[in-house]
Amino acid sequence: MIQLLLPSFFLSLIGFFNIFGIKQNLTLNQIIYIIIGFLTFFVVKKIGRNFFSVNAQFFYWIFIFILLTTFSIGLEVRGSKRWIDLYFFNFQGSEIFKGFFILQLANFLVRDYRTVKPGKIFLLSLFYFLLPALIIFKQPDLGNASVYFFIYLMIIMFSDLPKKYVFYFCLVLLIALPLGWNFMHSYQQDRILSFLNPHLDQQGTAYNMTQAIITVGSGKFIGRGLGLGTQSRFFFLPENHTDFAFSSLVEQFGFLGGLIVIILYLIMAALLVKRLLSFYFLRDPVDKRNFLYLAGFLSYLIFQFLINIGMNLGLFPITGIALPFISYGGSSFVALMIGMALLP
Repeated sequence: MIQLLLPSFFLSLIGFFNIFGIKQNLTLNQIIYIIIGFLTFFVVKKIGRNFFSVNAQFFYWIFIFILLTTFSIGLEVRGSKRWIDLYFFNFQGSEIFKGFFILQLANFLVRDYRTVKPGKIFLLSLFYFLLPALIIFKQPDLGNASVYFFIYLMIIMFSDLPKKYVFYFCLVLLIALPLGWNFMHSYQQDRILSFLNPHLDQQGTAYNMTQAIITVGSGKFIGRGLGLGTQSRFFFLPENHTDFAFSSLVEQFGFLGGLIVIILYLIMAALLVKRLLSFYFLRDPVDKRNFLYLAGFLSYLIFQFLINIGMNLGLFPITGIALPFISYGGSSFVALMIGMALLP
């Protein structure tokens, strides 16, 4: 969908100026990432979506291998092994994998359920989800693992898979949810507790969330101006170029700047929904696969957008999910452009 290039370009431009205002030393890197991202889009488009669709399972297993390799040779940052150092930039396989993961699930779930065992197909789809999700969770990266979970949930809900399996899955998940607490790292538990009770430790676990809210409020309507955000400039707001890029953006460009960003995301979502509906009533297997891929990519974009902005406003716990096109980083930007290039 070439129409998506215009809002994505404007979002990238806003993201660049946001980085320029808070960390000038990263602006050259961000320009390079944007150029690589758009070049990747056109290369994938040139190769053709059909090539990637036919070889979706091959790419799935390649990225599973990359995720496993990250455990042995990955770059460790603050106790997490999520990146492979490629010298020029840090490659995050869990980000780049997203488009191929959606493509694999979309292809796998389209079949005639009158001639196959739906239960077997559901269990295999669950395996295709759990394998990368558990690896990513163990990196540890709860934020990206939750993105994969939301994508999987939306795809199986929109698929022709009997909905009783979706119900069983959600029921088991709900029952097992308390057990999941014991598998979380202590800092992940602290983030949830600080979200539920921010006054418990404002200078500790709740510090990031508190500073993010203060930063958003300090921008007022038109912002403090490019490079004049005191919260970001004096380092009161941690991770102001990644997790909390939206807070630093609103501080510099105000409510107006934040609103423009949200409108651009809504335009992208509207274009995707319009395209999604055009495939909704089509019964051809290829059209069904296209429909499921669109549903998966839309879920990916909306989930990251809502969760990131929500955590910047104190509406969700801190999860470490990047804001599409705005947060600093090459892997997340390239992943988005690959996902867009694979759109039917």
